[in-house]
Amino acid sequence: MNISQIISHEFSTLDADAPVSKLTGAFEDQTLKAVVVTNATDYEGVVTRQQLLTSHHKPAGKVGSLVYHVPTVSETTDVREAARLMVESRSMVLPVLAGGDLVGVVDADDLLAEVQESLSALDVEDVYTADLQTVTPNDTLGTALNRFRERRITHLPVVDGDDLVGIVSASDVVSFTTRDVSKSTGGESSLGPGGARQGGFGAREGDTDRMLDLPVRDLMNSPVDTTTTDATLETAVETMFDRGCSSLVVVEEDDPAGIVTKTDVLRSLTWTPKGHRGVQVIGIGLLEDMSYDRVAAMVEELVAKDSEITLLDATIHLHEHDETLRGTPLVLARVRLFTDRGFVTGSGEGYGAKHALHEARDVVERQIIEQKTHAQTKKHPDEDTRTRLRGY
Repeated sequence: MNISQIISHEFSTLDADAPVSKLTGAFEDQTLKAVVVTNATDYEGVVTRQQLLTSHHKPAGKVGSLVYHVPTVSETTDVREAARLMVESRSMVLPVLAGGDLVGVVDADDLLAEVQESLSALDVEDVYTADLQTVTPNDTLGTALNRFRERRITHLPVVDGDDLVGIVSASDVVSFTTRDVSKSTGGESSLGPGGARQGGFGAREGDTDRMLDLPVRDLMNSPVDTTTTDATLETAVETMFDRGCSSLVVVEEDDPAGIVTKTDVLRSLTWTPKGHRGVQVIGIGLLEDMSYDRVAAMVEELVAKDSEITLLDATIHLHEHDETLRGTPLVLARVRLFTDRGFVTGSGEGYGAKHALHEARDVVERQIIEQKTHAQTKKHPDEDTRTRLRGY
């Protein structure tokens, strides 16, 4: 099944030279997941809601400075491949290109709706996150914001003792702070009809600080939409669509026990028939000089160094530093392989993802060979070996 039937030809765009204030105004639309950035008529990239949350920017800055180069897809891309790219790039919207031209976008909600019936084969228990991060009603919005950034999550259940009393999302905090700061400074906060202006931005950083000191209870949503571990993913997704939310708190006997998000559901679509995940690349947008298929082949070649081990899971993290060399950023690559013998990890740095991955690959390869050699030396010698050692 490919994505040809779920491509949307209507999407929000901004020019790379537009001020960031236009971007924050656009995200006042709670249904908007990303804005496509163009340079005249050419596609440049996207800015996601989560990216806006985690970046430090000035309202007068340019949208182009926040552009994120997410993977692009074509009309014939398989839905599972699109789901994988969404998870690994942390973008719920992917641009669709045809002949190098932007022709539309594919949205995570449309993708999930397309495959919803097939999700009955899995339960919430198969995909939910049991390591639940929470805040209390008295915690500040600043505390919640830091938790979102540090944990790279988008939702925080609010608990009072053992009671689940609400939930706050990253988009709630972003929308609240940008909207109110814009109003207090007379900023241009929206992309409203006719492009109406509301004045100019002033330097009022204290306004944001005061709002981040407000308690979470002032912004949390209540009651909380919940599910149970034995509910099917089909039912969970239907609930999310019906309630207009992107996550459900998982409860056991009315106590919060975890959370399931649309990203968790998308990730389940990437599993192989045996239930094992493929090679997951975090920061896949940095793979500008190397294809995903080549990365997966590299992992297979590493595992082949020892024919007696079995790969269970592979995760690669790519992180871009500020330093560049002739326009190419310095990249940190971390490779983590989980095999039936345990974990093998290695990291490396280089200019461009390809260089960094090759450095990390060499570290992991040495570890695999060392483990193989160590395992061989622990084996008891057979009769032929003992005979040679005795000399007769």
